[in-house]
Amino acid sequence: MGLRNFWQERRVFVTGQTGFKGAWLCLWLERLGAQVTAVALPPVSTPSLYALAAPWPDSHQITDIRDTQALSMQLAQSGADVVIHMAAQALVRPSYADPAETFSTNVMGTVSVLDAVRAAPAVRTVLVITSDKVYANDGSGRAFVENDPLGGSDPYSSSKACTELVCRSYAKSFLRDRGVSLAAARAGNVIGGGDWAQDRLVPDFIRALGQGSPVELRYPQAVRPWQHVLEPLGGYLAYAQALAEGAALPEALNFGPDAQDFATVAELAEELGRGFGLETAWTQAAGTWEAEAPMLTLDSGLAGEVLGWHPCLNRAQTIEWTVGWYNAHREGADMREFTLRQIAAYEELMA
Repeated sequence: MGLRNFWQERRVFVTGQTGFKGAWLCLWLERLGAQVTAVALPPVSTPSLYALAAPWPDSHQITDIRDTQALSMQLAQSGADVVIHMAAQALVRPSYADPAETFSTNVMGTVSVLDAVRAAPAVRTVLVITSDKVYANDGSGRAFVENDPLGGSDPYSSSKACTELVCRSYAKSFLRDRGVSLAAARAGNVIGGGDWAQDRLVPDFIRALGQGSPVELRYPQAVRPWQHVLEPLGGYLAYAQALAEGAALPEALNFGPDAQDFATVAELAEELGRGFGLETAWTQAAGTWEAEAPMLTLDSGLAGEVLGWHPCLNRAQTIEWTVGWYNAHREGADMREFTLRQIAAYEELMA
């Protein structure tokens, strides 16, 4: 894909660098030689990958993306020609607890980012990261393709579908005539080292492991498109690069695992348990829980056709890399260097 040649010295503006995926992306861009300006709220967990991967350059700032004035100033000062918008309220259960905050962050935050782009003449490419949950899920179990209708019943899923509608409006109303390419990337359920968010399988598993108890699963039979965090990030970089180079591409692409790597929550928990040498990995959580889709899978064939993108890690390798990361952290390794080594190893698989 020629990533290094394109990203070397490239001025890039990233939102959401303090999050799980954002920290991985910024480390990768740093490794590729990009000049990154990044804005986000403080990390939501302690520990966090962002803190462990320090030091970061002074061009990383703590800013609420809904502060359009501050955001516009930072984007203009960065001189960036590529914007990757990842900042979001990214969890389903908190969206039930505070739907207004979720819609404000995900929808109006995106409006703020795109308004800042309108005022930044250097920007030529914008990639907005949404979710595999943007689709109207009818429960049929069919893997979603990019032209399926948008929907989303829970506030998080709905907010990300709304985000894509905002993107379409800004592209057609303001950006396309200015020569700015705008697209949305939809990824599966990402796992990997450095995630400590609440109500995600791997962080919940790691916390339970630390307490010497099996992880409690709300919906053990729910099927999800699990993939290592580097898989979609590689897709994002390839997508943004192709857009910047003028390729005629779809306005949205899926980035998910191969079909044989779809798995239930219970299956993934059992595989994690075997990786950590546990006899009993999970138990059914008591009580009733907010509704979540029982089946969610993606068809990523279009990304393969237009970008040549494909997953490089199968599920067993994804588990191995994830377990290896948390074991290294538990043993006191330099996690910045360890994470960069995993990125380097992934680059070799991409070649």
